[in-house]
Amino acid sequence: MLEVANLEVVYNEVVLVLRGLSIEVPEGGIVALLGANGAGKTTTVRAITGLLDVHEGDITKGIVEAGITQVMEGRRVFAELTVDENLETGAFTVRDRKANAASYSRVMELFPPLQPRRRHTAGYLSGGEQQMLAIGRALMADPKLLILDEPSLGLAPMLIEQIRDIIVDINADGVSVLLIEQNAMMALSIADYGYVMESGKIVMDGEPKKLLADEDVQEFYLGLRAEGERRSFRDVKHYKRRKRWLS
Repeated sequence: MLEVANLEVVYNEVVLVLRGLSIEVPEGGIVALLGANGAGKTTTVRAITGLLDVHEGDITKGIVEAGITQVMEGRRVFAELTVDENLETGAFTVRDRKANAASYSRVMELFPPLQPRRRHTAGYLSGGEQQMLAIGRALMADPKLLILDEPSLGLAPMLIEQIRDIIVDINADGVSVLLIEQNAMMALSIADYGYVMESGKIVMDGEPKKLLADEDVQEFYLGLRAEGERRSFRDVKHYKRRKRWLS
């Protein structure tokens, strides 16, 4: 469904942000892209969706395929518009009224909390409801591939579980998903394959069981010490990377 091969991105003609990055999303699959702040995850998304020009970046190498919708980090709903008006903007490129009506019905089915708030101003919704609206708006375009950038960011654990289950439902409808996350446990619990980014390149990839069993992933992304004691990410002051991650 998506192939990004040897992608390089330079900001302001000086800063090399992505260095030979390659990822694949198979048709009908869910792929997780993990990485800490500054790893290059958002730049990867901007490269794939064509937003680099806005941020003064240039794709110098690589390929990008089309047919994609994106839910940006931080939700970015149109705060002054109503829920329905936000959803209408998502369907702007779809001219088939029946298809729009079917997409709208599916969004309301996936996100019941939005139903009684259809005429409410989006800026007054809760964070969880705004995330639902942002995903719903993306689905109105009837995508083949949905890119989700940090959908769990700032949400309570119960809402994170709901969003995770909704992603599974969306995938079951035949939509491929690229899930960009720092929440490794959530992402790998539903992904078919995962990539770990650091300093603009892929340093590890594999099936979720393999990544979850890795000591580095456990230490840095799950907050687990070797003896199994859980600790906060705030306590991780230095990431002791294995030599294979530095190659």
